[in-house]
Amino acid sequence: MLPFCIERHALQTALHVHCFSPRLPVNQPTPAIVAQGSVRRLPRMALLLLCLAYILPGYIGREPWKNADIMAFGYMAELARGGFNSLTAWLNPQIMGQPPEVDALLPYWLGAWAIQAAPDWIAPDFAARIPFVLMLALTLVATWYGVYNLARSPGAQPVAFAFGGEALPADYARAMADGGLLALIATLGLAQFSHETTPALAQLCFVSFIYYGLAAMPSRGALPFLTFATGLMGLTLSGGPSMALILGTGGTLLFWLDTPRPDDPAPHRGWWTAGLLMATLAAAGLAWLLDIWQWRIAPPQASWREWRSIGRLFLWFTWPAWPLAIWTLWRWRRQLGQLRKHRHLALPLWFVLVATGTTLLTRASDRSLLLALPALATLAAFALPTLERSVSALIDWFTLLFFTSCAIIIWVIWVSMQTGVPRQPAANVAKLAPGFEPSFSAIAFVVALAATMAWVWLVKWRVGRHRAAIWKSLVLPAGGATLCWLLLTTLWLPLLDYARSYAPLVQRVATVTGPTDCLQVHGLNRAQIAAFKFHGKTALRPAERQARCAWLIVDANDRTTLPQAVDIEKWDLKATVRRPTDRNETILVYRRIGQNRP
Repeated sequence: MLPFCIERHALQTALHVHCFSPRLPVNQPTPAIVAQGSVRRLPRMALLLLCLAYILPGYIGREPWKNADIMAFGYMAELARGGFNSLTAWLNPQIMGQPPEVDALLPYWLGAWAIQAAPDWIAPDFAARIPFVLMLALTLVATWYGVYNLARSPGAQPVAFAFGGEALPADYARAMADGGLLALIATLGLAQFSHETTPALAQLCFVSFIYYGLAAMPSRGALPFLTFATGLMGLTLSGGPSMALILGTGGTLLFWLDTPRPDDPAPHRGWWTAGLLMATLAAAGLAWLLDIWQWRIAPPQASWREWRSIGRLFLWFTWPAWPLAIWTLWRWRRQLGQLRKHRHLALPLWFVLVATGTTLLTRASDRSLLLALPALATLAAFALPTLERSVSALIDWFTLLFFTSCAIIIWVIWVSMQTGVPRQPAANVAKLAPGFEPSFSAIAFVVALAATMAWVWLVKWRVGRHRAAIWKSLVLPAGGATLCWLLLTTLWLPLLDYARSYAPLVQRVATVTGPTDCLQVHGLNRAQIAAFKFHGKTALRPAERQARCAWLIVDANDRTTLPQAVDIEKWDLKATVRRPTDRNETILVYRRIGQNRP
């Protein structure tokens, strides 16, 4: 009886090692070895609260920030002010004759429509942000469903155990989608640009639409196709017609080459491929019809300084998604040679490569790299089933130390600004932002305190002993990024407004001019013009020899060209006004000679 027991124990041990060990199997069809117990669901309410805590701060209670934020809002306000009287104005938005830097239309339309539809008691700058709040939320939703559908593909499925117990496809896909969403929220580069009312956020939203459409096309059909077509049109109207054409064409080719699934609802794959191609060509035709097809290729210079700057951008902007994405490519390296069977690798790689190329070939490199984040988060998610326990622990400890340190710094500086203790942080703030007067907001304090307590609870939960889940390694990065962003946009919001808005500059100019009906301007850029229109609530007119206003404001950098625009003998320099937090931004204030101040 004893030899039989020993033989039975040895057989059970061998079966367990062969079926469940991630190291011993040699010919694995996939490196993902996931048991059903590892794909337990992330609580929906917790995920929803995390998304709300990430989306809403940064949109509420702040002024428009320089430069792109206030600039885009200026075009929206100009369109809203003109109503629907001129179709030409809506197709060619301008501020004092200057077109936008980004050849976009739809983001300005959405902001203008929101301003027009909002009641009078809602500030126009907040009203303009409402569509962008929805676009950020849709970006997160589209990314979640994109990862979900890619994780359902046959090539992404985990290893099937000999006696069962592997993760079920739907549960596995849901857990991977949760991980992808957490990876996207944790990415550092997403925070600022996703909370600005600029075409960059609109482009991100519509790129995520295209991404979801291509990810879900093989399994769902009609809805992904409509989402794909909407994404192409929206991206084209948001200033990215070239990227829409490239992503659409490449995505159509990937769909055509993709190995059909057994449950493919589209037996006529050729018809769907033709539909994708027609949608791509329609987007290109729309760009040609509206004359928004502008090429602004600017390859990086062959200098160490510029390449080092680009390298730093990739490192911090895509952190912590890029290390996990590299880990995915390494662990799934055997599948990279068969991308037709592994669309969960082919599709995000295509999006990342296109966005990376755009980053290297355009001047707006950071905003172009923003478009790679949904696909990069997908690649990061597929690293989770292959992470070893030591790597997961390293991520947790690094994240815990990094974000806890950042939160402590934010709190210490805020306490110093409020109480003067410790003294040095308050002194540094006074030096960097001269003239800033700290203020206390009970609501902001309560929200920040609640978020900090939630972080403490999250850390306690993460280090506790409970069943493993493959998305656990990204809980602390996503929670820490959300915490720091929320603290910055609550405790530090008055300081950020003072440092990043044009309101202090406009107020200083107003103290010199006093109440006035109009201002003549010379040399001001688009952001400055929008700021004086919004904060100063004064009509602006271009400088000309026939003086129409009592006051003239000039950017100091264009002082040498002023005599060509006006009769300088008729103007007297009254003040030199500097932006408090930027010594390189100076406004010269002139008064017309013989004009008495009101």
